[in-house]
Amino acid sequence: MGDRFFHNEMAEYLKEAGGTRPSDGAGDGSLLELLFMPYPELAERFKEAALDLKKQIVKETWESSGKCVSDFTLYKGVLGTALLLFKSYQVTSNKEDLYLCSAIVKACDSASLGSKYTLCVSRVTFVYGQAGICALGAVAAKHASDEDLLKYYLAQFQDMKLPKDIPNELCLGRGGYLWACSFLNKHIGHGTIPSLHTAEIVKKMIMDGRQFSNGGRCPLMYEWNGKKHWGSAHGLAGIMQVLMEMELKPDEVEDVKGTLNYMIENRFPSGNYLSSEGNEADCYVHWCHGAPGVAITLVRAVEVFGEEFLQAAVDAGEVVWNRGLLKRVGICHGVSGNAYVFLSLYRLTGHEEFLHRAKAFACFLLDRGEKLMFEGKMHGGDQHCSLFEGIGGMAYLLLDMVNPSEARFPAYEL
Repeated sequence: MGDRFFHNEMAEYLKEAGGTRPSDGAGDGSLLELLFMPYPELAERFKEAALDLKKQIVKETWESSGKCVSDFTLYKGVLGTALLLFKSYQVTSNKEDLYLCSAIVKACDSASLGSKYTLCVSRVTFVYGQAGICALGAVAAKHASDEDLLKYYLAQFQDMKLPKDIPNELCLGRGGYLWACSFLNKHIGHGTIPSLHTAEIVKKMIMDGRQFSNGGRCPLMYEWNGKKHWGSAHGLAGIMQVLMEMELKPDEVEDVKGTLNYMIENRFPSGNYLSSEGNEADCYVHWCHGAPGVAITLVRAVEVFGEEFLQAAVDAGEVVWNRGLLKRVGICHGVSGNAYVFLSLYRLTGHEEFLHRAKAFACFLLDRGEKLMFEGKMHGGDQHCSLFEGIGGMAYLLLDMVNPSEARFPAYEL
Protein backbone atom coordinates (compact mmCIF):
# COMPACT_ATOMS: atom_id res chain seq x y z
CA MET A 1 0.00 0.00 0.00
CA GLY A 2 2.91 2.32 0.69
CA ASP A 3 3.57 2.89 -2.99
CA ARG A 4 0.28 4.80 -3.20
CA PHE A 5 1.21 7.51 -0.70
CA PHE A 6 4.13 9.40 0.77
CA HIS A 7 4.97 8.65 4.37
CA ASN A 8 3.59 11.56 6.38
CA GLU A 9 6.45 12.94 8.47
CA MET A 10 4.97 16.40 8.96
CA ALA A 11 4.75 17.87 12.42
CA GLU A 12 1.59 17.31 14.42
CA TYR A 13 -0.28 20.25 15.88
CA LEU A 14 0.95 21.07 19.36
CA LYS A 15 -1.53 23.13 21.32
CA GLU A 16 1.05 24.20 23.85
CA ALA A 17 3.28 25.53 21.06
CA GLY A 18 0.69 28.18 20.25
CA GLY A 19 1.06 27.59 16.55
CA THR A 20 4.79 28.38 16.55
CA ARG A 21 7.44 26.22 14.98
CA PRO A 22 8.51 23.34 17.25
CA SER A 23 12.17 23.08 18.19
CA ASP A 24 12.31 19.59 16.72
CA GLY A 25 10.02 17.01 15.17
CA ALA A 26 9.10 15.71 11.78
CA GLY A 27 9.29 17.88 8.71
CA ASP A 28 12.22 19.97 7.53
CA GLY A 29 13.37 23.01 5.64
CA SER A 30 11.03 25.10 3.55
CA LEU A 31 8.02 22.87 4.20
CA LEU A 32 8.28 23.33 7.94
CA GLU A 33 8.82 27.07 7.49
CA LEU A 34 5.59 27.26 5.49
CA LEU A 35 3.63 25.13 7.92
CA PHE A 36 4.41 27.34 10.91
CA MET A 37 4.20 30.67 9.10
CA PRO A 38 1.67 33.17 10.58
CA TYR A 39 -1.63 32.40 8.87
CA PRO A 40 -2.25 35.80 7.22
CA GLU A 41 1.15 35.54 5.54
CA LEU A 42 0.59 31.90 4.60
CA ALA A 43 -2.88 32.69 3.20
CA GLU A 44 -1.31 35.28 0.93
CA ARG A 45 1.19 32.69 -0.28
CA PHE A 46 -1.67 30.28 -0.99
CA LYS A 47 -3.54 32.95 -2.94
CA GLU A 48 -0.54 34.00 -5.02
CA ALA A 49 0.24 30.40 -5.95
CA ALA A 50 -3.41 29.69 -6.78
CA LEU A 51 -3.69 32.73 -9.05
CA ASP A 52 -0.50 31.75 -10.87
CA LEU A 53 -1.90 28.26 -11.41
CA LYS A 54 -5.20 29.75 -12.57
CA LYS A 55 -3.41 31.73 -15.28
CA GLN A 56 -1.61 28.60 -16.46
CA ILE A 57 -4.82 26.59 -16.48
CA VAL A 58 -6.77 29.24 -18.41
CA LYS A 59 -3.98 29.45 -20.97
CA GLU A 60 -3.73 25.70 -21.49
CA THR A 61 -7.43 24.76 -21.39
CA TRP A 62 -8.98 27.83 -23.03
CA GLU A 63 -6.60 30.16 -24.81
CA SER A 64 -4.30 27.57 -26.38
CA SER A 65 -7.29 25.72 -27.83
CA GLY A 66 -8.48 28.83 -29.63
CA LYS A 67 -11.38 28.96 -27.18
CA CYS A 68 -12.78 25.76 -28.65
CA VAL A 69 -14.38 23.20 -26.36
CA SER A 70 -13.71 19.50 -26.85
CA ASP A 71 -14.65 18.40 -23.33
CA PHE A 72 -17.34 20.45 -21.62
CA THR A 73 -17.52 18.45 -18.40
CA LEU A 74 -16.58 19.65 -14.93
CA TYR A 75 -14.52 16.55 -14.16
CA LYS A 76 -11.81 16.74 -16.82
CA GLY A 77 -13.09 19.43 -19.15
CA VAL A 78 -13.11 23.18 -19.46
CA LEU A 79 -16.18 23.63 -17.24
CA GLY A 80 -13.76 22.85 -14.42
CA THR A 81 -11.77 25.91 -15.47
CA ALA A 82 -14.97 27.95 -15.32
CA LEU A 83 -15.71 26.77 -11.77
CA LEU A 84 -12.13 27.59 -10.74
CA LEU A 85 -12.59 31.09 -12.14
CA PHE A 86 -15.82 31.48 -10.19
CA LYS A 87 -14.00 30.43 -7.01
CA SER A 88 -11.26 32.95 -7.79
CA TYR A 89 -13.92 35.65 -8.20
CA GLN A 90 -15.42 34.71 -4.83
CA VAL A 91 -12.02 35.03 -3.15
CA THR A 92 -10.65 38.11 -4.92
CA SER A 93 -13.83 39.92 -6.18
CA ASN A 94 -12.10 40.23 -9.55
CA LYS A 95 -14.93 40.74 -12.04
CA GLU A 96 -12.67 39.69 -14.93
CA ASP A 97 -12.68 36.17 -13.51
CA LEU A 98 -16.49 36.24 -13.36
CA TYR A 99 -16.81 37.43 -16.96
CA LEU A 100 -14.33 34.82 -18.22
CA CYS A 101 -16.17 32.15 -16.25
CA SER A 102 -19.39 33.16 -17.97
CA ALA A 103 -17.75 33.17 -21.41
CA ILE A 104 -16.41 29.64 -20.90
CA VAL A 105 -19.78 28.40 -19.67
CA LYS A 106 -21.40 29.84 -22.83
CA ALA A 107 -18.89 27.96 -24.96
CA CYS A 108 -19.57 24.76 -23.00
CA ASP A 109 -23.30 25.26 -23.51
CA SER A 110 -22.86 25.65 -27.27
CA ALA A 111 -20.60 22.61 -27.43
CA SER A 112 -23.01 20.47 -25.43
CA LEU A 113 -26.12 21.26 -27.46
CA GLY A 114 -26.50 18.72 -30.23
CA SER A 115 -23.48 16.73 -29.06
CA LYS A 116 -23.95 12.97 -29.13
CA TYR A 117 -22.74 13.08 -25.53
CA THR A 118 -25.96 14.80 -24.51
CA LEU A 119 -27.82 11.63 -25.44
CA CYS A 120 -26.09 9.82 -22.58
CA VAL A 121 -27.92 9.43 -19.28
CA SER A 122 -25.11 11.30 -17.53
CA ARG A 123 -25.95 14.57 -19.26
CA VAL A 124 -28.20 15.59 -16.36
CA THR A 125 -25.47 15.58 -13.68
CA PHE A 126 -23.41 18.44 -12.30
CA VAL A 127 -19.99 16.80 -12.68
CA TYR A 128 -20.39 15.22 -16.10
CA GLY A 129 -23.39 16.78 -17.78
CA GLN A 130 -25.32 19.74 -19.02
CA ALA A 131 -26.85 20.26 -15.58
CA GLY A 132 -23.48 21.55 -14.40
CA ILE A 133 -23.27 23.94 -17.33
CA CYS A 134 -26.72 25.40 -16.70
CA ALA A 135 -26.33 25.56 -12.92
CA LEU A 136 -22.95 27.30 -12.99
CA GLY A 137 -24.08 29.51 -15.88
CA ALA A 138 -27.13 30.65 -13.92
CA VAL A 139 -25.10 31.45 -10.81
CA ALA A 140 -22.46 33.35 -12.77
CA ALA A 141 -25.22 35.28 -14.57
CA LYS A 142 -26.78 36.24 -11.25
CA HIS A 143 -23.48 37.60 -9.95
CA ALA A 144 -23.02 39.51 -13.21
CA SER A 145 -26.59 40.91 -12.91
CA ASP A 146 -27.48 39.47 -16.33
CA GLU A 147 -31.16 38.66 -15.88
CA ASP A 148 -31.69 37.43 -19.44
CA LEU A 149 -28.84 34.95 -19.23
CA LEU A 150 -30.01 33.83 -15.79
CA LYS A 151 -33.49 33.12 -17.16
CA TYR A 152 -31.99 31.27 -20.13
CA TYR A 153 -29.93 28.87 -18.02
CA LEU A 154 -32.74 28.27 -15.56
CA ALA A 155 -35.12 27.49 -18.41
CA GLN A 156 -32.57 25.08 -19.90
CA PHE A 157 -32.17 23.39 -16.55
CA GLN A 158 -35.90 23.11 -15.91
CA ASP A 159 -36.43 21.56 -19.35
CA MET A 160 -34.13 18.63 -18.57
CA LYS A 161 -35.72 15.22 -18.31
CA LEU A 162 -34.19 12.39 -16.35
CA PRO A 163 -33.95 9.18 -18.40
CA LYS A 164 -35.72 6.18 -16.91
CA ASP A 165 -32.55 4.08 -16.95
CA ILE A 166 -30.39 6.61 -15.12
CA PRO A 167 -28.47 5.25 -12.09
CA ASN A 168 -28.64 6.91 -8.67
CA GLU A 169 -25.02 7.84 -7.98
CA LEU A 170 -23.44 11.28 -7.81
CA CYS A 171 -21.20 11.60 -10.84
CA LEU A 172 -23.44 10.07 -13.49
CA GLY A 173 -26.89 9.67 -11.97
CA ARG A 174 -29.86 11.11 -10.10
CA GLY A 175 -27.62 12.13 -7.22
CA GLY A 176 -25.69 14.43 -9.54
CA TYR A 177 -28.88 16.03 -10.77
CA LEU A 178 -30.15 16.60 -7.24
CA TRP A 179 -26.81 18.16 -6.28
CA ALA A 180 -27.20 20.62 -9.14
CA CYS A 181 -30.69 21.46 -7.83
CA SER A 182 -29.26 22.15 -4.38
CA PHE A 183 -26.48 24.27 -5.88
CA LEU A 184 -29.06 26.45 -7.62
CA ASN A 185 -31.20 26.75 -4.52
CA LYS A 186 -28.21 27.83 -2.47
CA HIS A 187 -26.85 30.41 -4.89
CA ILE A 188 -29.97 31.68 -6.66
CA GLY A 189 -32.49 31.37 -3.86
CA HIS A 190 -34.50 28.84 -1.89
CA GLY A 191 -37.22 27.29 -4.03
CA THR A 192 -35.52 28.01 -7.36
CA ILE A 193 -35.97 24.30 -7.95
CA PRO A 194 -39.13 23.48 -5.96
CA SER A 195 -39.07 20.72 -3.36
CA LEU A 196 -42.12 19.19 -5.05
CA HIS A 197 -39.89 18.50 -8.04
CA THR A 198 -36.95 17.07 -6.11
CA ALA A 199 -39.23 15.04 -3.82
CA GLU A 200 -40.25 12.75 -6.67
CA ILE A 201 -36.63 12.02 -7.46
CA VAL A 202 -35.80 11.42 -3.79
CA LYS A 203 -38.74 9.03 -3.58
CA LYS A 204 -37.42 7.08 -6.56
CA MET A 205 -33.89 6.93 -5.13
CA ILE A 206 -35.10 5.69 -1.75
CA MET A 207 -37.35 3.12 -3.40
CA ASP A 208 -34.50 1.84 -5.59
CA GLY A 209 -32.19 1.62 -2.58
CA ARG A 210 -34.72 -0.36 -0.57
CA GLN A 211 -35.54 -2.70 -3.42
CA PHE A 212 -31.90 -3.44 -4.20
CA SER A 213 -31.12 -3.95 -0.51
CA ASN A 214 -34.01 -6.41 -0.44
CA GLY A 215 -34.26 -6.41 3.32
CA GLY A 216 -30.52 -6.77 3.83
CA ARG A 217 -28.49 -5.41 6.70
CA CYS A 218 -27.93 -2.13 4.86
CA PRO A 219 -31.27 -0.27 4.51
CA LEU A 220 -30.29 1.30 1.18
CA MET A 221 -28.03 -0.28 -1.40
CA TYR A 222 -27.27 0.64 -5.00
CA GLU A 223 -25.42 -0.82 -7.94
CA TRP A 224 -23.36 0.93 -10.57
CA ASN A 225 -21.36 -0.80 -13.28
CA GLY A 226 -22.04 -4.17 -11.72
CA LYS A 227 -20.72 -3.28 -8.27
CA LYS A 228 -22.24 -2.13 -4.98
CA HIS A 229 -20.03 0.90 -4.49
CA TRP A 230 -19.51 2.63 -1.14
CA GLY A 231 -17.60 5.72 -2.23
CA SER A 232 -18.53 9.29 -3.00
CA ALA A 233 -18.27 9.31 -6.77
CA HIS A 234 -20.42 6.29 -7.58
CA GLY A 235 -21.74 4.82 -4.34
CA LEU A 236 -23.36 5.07 -0.94
CA ALA A 237 -21.38 7.99 0.49
CA GLY A 238 -22.21 10.27 -2.44
CA ILE A 239 -25.86 9.26 -2.52
CA MET A 240 -26.24 9.79 1.24
CA GLN A 241 -24.50 13.17 0.89
CA VAL A 242 -27.11 14.29 -1.62
CA LEU A 243 -30.06 12.83 0.26
CA MET A 244 -29.05 14.71 3.40
CA GLU A 245 -29.60 17.96 1.47
CA MET A 246 -33.19 16.97 0.72
CA GLU A 247 -36.41 17.10 2.73
CA LEU A 248 -36.77 13.54 4.02
CA LYS A 249 -39.63 11.75 5.72
CA PRO A 250 -38.93 10.18 9.13
CA ASP A 251 -38.60 6.66 7.71
CA GLU A 252 -36.26 7.96 5.00
CA VAL A 253 -34.11 9.67 7.63
CA GLU A 254 -33.79 6.37 9.45
CA ASP A 255 -32.77 4.62 6.24
CA VAL A 256 -30.03 7.18 5.57
CA LYS A 257 -28.76 6.96 9.16
CA GLY A 258 -28.94 3.17 9.06
CA THR A 259 -26.94 3.08 5.83
CA LEU A 260 -24.22 5.27 7.31
CA ASN A 261 -24.12 3.12 10.45
CA TYR A 262 -23.84 -0.01 8.31
CA MET A 263 -20.79 1.46 6.60
CA ILE A 264 -19.22 2.44 9.93
CA GLU A 265 -19.85 -1.00 11.44
CA ASN A 266 -18.37 -2.79 8.43
CA ARG A 267 -15.33 -0.61 7.73
CA PHE A 268 -11.87 -2.17 7.64
CA PRO A 269 -10.05 -2.76 10.93
CA SER A 270 -7.68 0.02 9.80
CA GLY A 271 -10.59 2.49 9.87
CA ASN A 272 -10.65 2.81 6.09
CA TYR A 273 -13.81 2.13 4.07
CA LEU A 274 -14.52 -0.41 1.34
CA SER A 275 -14.55 0.76 -2.25
CA SER A 276 -17.37 -1.68 -3.00
CA GLU A 277 -19.30 -4.43 -1.25
CA GLY A 278 -17.16 -7.55 -0.86
CA ASN A 279 -13.93 -5.90 -2.04
CA GLU A 280 -11.40 -6.60 0.71
CA ALA A 281 -8.60 -4.50 -0.82
CA ASP A 282 -7.82 -1.89 1.84
CA CYS A 283 -5.82 0.35 -0.48
CA TYR A 284 -7.99 3.30 -1.57
CA VAL A 285 -7.75 6.47 0.48
CA HIS A 286 -9.41 8.75 -2.07
CA TRP A 287 -12.41 11.04 -2.20
CA CYS A 288 -13.92 8.75 -4.83
CA HIS A 289 -13.25 5.50 -2.91
CA GLY A 290 -12.38 5.15 0.76
CA ALA A 291 -12.20 7.17 3.96
CA PRO A 292 -11.82 10.72 2.58
CA GLY A 293 -15.19 10.93 0.84
CA VAL A 294 -16.92 9.04 3.64
CA ALA A 295 -15.38 11.41 6.21
CA ILE A 296 -16.86 14.45 4.45
CA THR A 297 -20.24 12.71 4.28
CA LEU A 298 -20.04 11.90 7.99
CA VAL A 299 -19.31 15.56 8.73
CA ARG A 300 -22.52 16.41 6.93
CA ALA A 301 -24.31 13.72 8.95
CA VAL A 302 -23.19 15.42 12.16
CA GLU A 303 -24.54 18.72 10.86
CA VAL A 304 -27.88 17.16 9.92
CA PHE A 305 -28.42 14.42 12.54
CA GLY A 306 -26.20 15.30 15.48
CA GLU A 307 -23.03 14.13 17.19
CA GLU A 308 -23.68 10.38 16.94
CA PHE A 309 -21.55 10.43 13.76
CA LEU A 310 -18.79 12.71 15.05
CA GLN A 311 -16.34 10.08 16.28
CA ALA A 312 -16.62 8.12 13.04
CA ALA A 313 -15.86 11.30 11.07
CA VAL A 314 -12.81 11.99 13.23
CA ASP A 315 -11.65 8.37 12.91
CA ALA A 316 -11.90 8.57 9.11
CA GLY A 317 -9.87 11.76 9.23
CA GLU A 318 -7.14 9.90 11.12
CA VAL A 319 -6.89 7.42 8.24
CA VAL A 320 -6.47 10.31 5.82
CA TRP A 321 -3.74 11.92 7.93
CA ASN A 322 -1.79 8.65 8.08
CA ARG A 323 -2.34 7.37 4.54
CA GLY A 324 -3.76 10.24 2.54
CA LEU A 325 -0.64 12.07 1.36
CA LEU A 326 -1.15 10.46 -2.02
CA LYS A 327 1.22 10.37 -4.96
CA ARG A 328 -1.41 12.19 -7.00
CA VAL A 329 -2.31 15.85 -7.04
CA GLY A 330 -6.05 16.02 -7.83
CA ILE A 331 -9.20 16.28 -5.76
CA CYS A 332 -10.81 13.02 -6.92
CA HIS A 333 -7.94 10.78 -5.91
CA GLY A 334 -5.12 12.99 -4.74
CA VAL A 335 -3.67 15.16 -1.99
CA SER A 336 -5.81 18.17 -2.91
CA GLY A 337 -9.05 16.30 -2.34
CA ASN A 338 -7.85 14.68 0.87
CA ALA A 339 -7.03 18.08 2.39
CA TYR A 340 -10.75 18.87 2.30
CA VAL A 341 -11.37 16.20 4.95
CA PHE A 342 -9.54 18.36 7.47
CA LEU A 343 -11.20 21.54 6.24
CA SER A 344 -14.60 19.90 6.75
CA LEU A 345 -13.66 18.73 10.24
CA TYR A 346 -12.31 22.19 11.06
CA ARG A 347 -15.52 23.86 9.88
CA LEU A 348 -17.53 21.41 11.97
CA THR A 349 -15.55 21.53 15.21
CA GLY A 350 -13.45 24.68 15.09
CA HIS A 351 -10.50 22.63 16.39
CA GLU A 352 -7.16 24.06 15.30
CA GLU A 353 -5.59 20.62 14.88
CA PHE A 354 -7.75 20.03 11.81
CA LEU A 355 -6.79 23.37 10.29
CA HIS A 356 -3.15 22.45 10.96
CA ARG A 357 -3.61 19.19 9.07
CA ALA A 358 -5.27 20.94 6.13
CA LYS A 359 -2.39 23.43 6.11
CA ALA A 360 0.09 20.55 6.17
CA PHE A 361 -1.36 18.92 3.05
CA ALA A 362 -1.70 22.27 1.26
CA CYS A 363 1.85 23.30 2.23
CA PHE A 364 3.15 19.95 1.00
CA LEU A 365 1.64 20.71 -2.40
CA LEU A 366 2.83 24.31 -2.39
CA ASP A 367 6.38 23.37 -1.42
CA ARG A 368 6.91 20.10 -3.26
CA GLY A 369 4.04 19.44 -5.66
CA GLU A 370 5.56 20.96 -8.80
CA LYS A 371 8.95 19.33 -8.21
CA LEU A 372 7.44 15.91 -7.50
CA MET A 373 5.30 16.06 -10.63
CA PHE A 374 8.30 17.15 -12.72
CA GLU A 375 10.33 14.25 -11.34
CA GLY A 376 7.53 11.79 -12.05
CA LYS A 377 7.09 10.99 -8.36
CA MET A 378 3.59 12.46 -8.22
CA HIS A 379 0.93 11.91 -10.88
CA GLY A 380 -0.31 15.21 -12.29
CA GLY A 381 -3.48 13.76 -13.83
CA ASP A 382 -4.26 12.38 -17.27
CA GLN A 383 -5.68 15.84 -17.99
CA HIS A 384 -3.05 17.86 -16.18
CA CYS A 385 -5.04 21.09 -15.84
CA SER A 386 -8.38 19.50 -15.01
CA LEU A 387 -10.34 20.24 -11.86
CA PHE A 388 -10.79 16.71 -10.58
CA GLU A 389 -7.60 14.99 -11.72
CA GLY A 390 -5.01 17.70 -12.15
CA ILE A 391 -3.66 21.01 -10.93
CA GLY A 392 -7.07 22.66 -11.27
CA GLY A 393 -8.02 20.92 -8.04
CA MET A 394 -4.81 22.08 -6.39
CA ALA A 395 -5.53 25.68 -7.40
CA TYR A 396 -9.08 25.38 -6.07
CA LEU A 397 -7.80 24.04 -2.74
CA LEU A 398 -5.24 26.82 -2.37
CA LEU A 399 -7.97 29.40 -2.97
CA ASP A 400 -10.11 27.71 -0.33
CA MET A 401 -7.19 27.87 2.10
CA VAL A 402 -7.41 31.68 2.03
CA ASN A 403 -10.67 31.48 4.04
CA PRO A 404 -10.57 27.92 5.43
CA SER A 405 -13.73 28.18 7.52
CA GLU A 406 -15.66 28.77 4.27
CA ALA A 407 -14.04 25.96 2.29
CA ARG A 408 -16.22 23.40 0.52
CA PHE A 409 -15.22 20.40 -1.60
CA PRO A 410 -16.24 21.47 -5.13
CA ALA A 411 -19.33 19.73 -6.52
CA TYR A 412 -19.78 17.80 -3.26
CA GLU A 413 -20.25 20.16 -0.31
CA LEU A 414 -22.65 23.08 -0.40
